[in-house]
Amino acid sequence: MIEDKVNATGELQIVLRDAEGNIKDERTVPNLVVTIGKTVIASRLTGVATAVMSHMAIGSNNVAPIAANTTLGVELARVALGTAGGAASSNQVTFTATFAAGVGTGAITEAGVLNAATVGSMLCRTVFGVVNKDVGDSLSIVWVVTIN
Repeated sequence: MIEDKVNATGELQIVLRDAEGNIKDERTVPNLVVTIGKTVIASRLTGVATAVMSHMAIGSNNVAPIAANTTLGVELARVALGTAGGAASSNQVTFTATFAAGVGTGAITEAGVLNAATVGSMLCRTVFGVVNKDVGDSLSIVWVVTIN
């Protein structure tokens, strides 16, 4: 019997810097690829015109992610991806985004990757311990999704 399971997993690296560029906080966090995200992946394989992932959002809700999530719990800010790409040979896609000084200020506890500037479909969501982003801080996220 042939058994082959395809999984979509991911992790993100979060780096918080102060106004002078010094690292204040840095961590690596796993994520959940949500059901709608898996649907988007499948639709792209069949050529359906589902929009590609284009934005990343951060928020302040720390309720654990579940497969049925379609949005962040409490979205504070959403920015266009700086880059999105990868190599088919590595089965990975990397998304990067920077939340500049004054954008998404507060106690950050969640993040997600989405395919629109507002609303849209969410690929993945994660929660983590509080990252306190002050008004002069910048927050960079590098998010890697692996299909294995």
